[in-house]
Amino acid sequence: MARLFPKWTDTAFKVVLGGLGAGAVGGLTLVMLYMRTPYGEAAEYPIDQPVQFDHRHHVEDDQIDCRYCHSGAERSSYAGIPATEVCMGCHNQVWNQSPMLEPVRRSYFSGEALEWNRVHHVPDFVYFNHSIHVNKGVGCVSCHGRVDQMALDYQVAPLTMGWCLDCHRNPEPNLRPQSQITSMTWTAEQDPKGHEQAVTEYNVRHLTNCTTCHR
Repeated sequence: MARLFPKWTDTAFKVVLGGLGAGAVGGLTLVMLYMRTPYGEAAEYPIDQPVQFDHRHHVEDDQIDCRYCHSGAERSSYAGIPATEVCMGCHNQVWNQSPMLEPVRRSYFSGEALEWNRVHHVPDFVYFNHSIHVNKGVGCVSCHGRVDQMALDYQVAPLTMGWCLDCHRNPEPNLRPQSQITSMTWTAEQDPKGHEQAVTEYNVRHLTNCTTCHR
């Protein structure tokens, strides 16, 4: 009986199947590699905002404490974005005619909140509580980097599961006294006594079980 297809079609079929398999594996590998790049992690790229807020000026020049604007950081799971009223507490007198601050004034008088673009992202299935980290001695700079040197804020840490677990397995190096929580320049090497005291007082547990972050 004559063959329905020529013999070479067997080879072609195997080549196509092999190509599809290799393409699937290669595509998945490329996606995984991409997600581990700074761009894939949304890190190291300044995020545009409705108002070009300069952290360098507010943190470094004016010495405004992080918690003045992010008031929920030590008492809530969400650090919070400052209400327009907080901004206008200063800017109703300082730069109150600046064109750059027109969106702030418009928000204040209209009652419509500014729509800030989120900088730091964790997946929806991850539970993260700002307050427990702050109250247990993890400084702002440990996760957010040197915001006092940023014109526009951007994500520094990868915020991956592995990155979080590295700290949960060994949190002690990141702990500091409460008086230095918002300091951008404090280091344990400069204040070993304060660091040692903080480690002792906080008595931090090494929480690595799944339900710590996945609830």
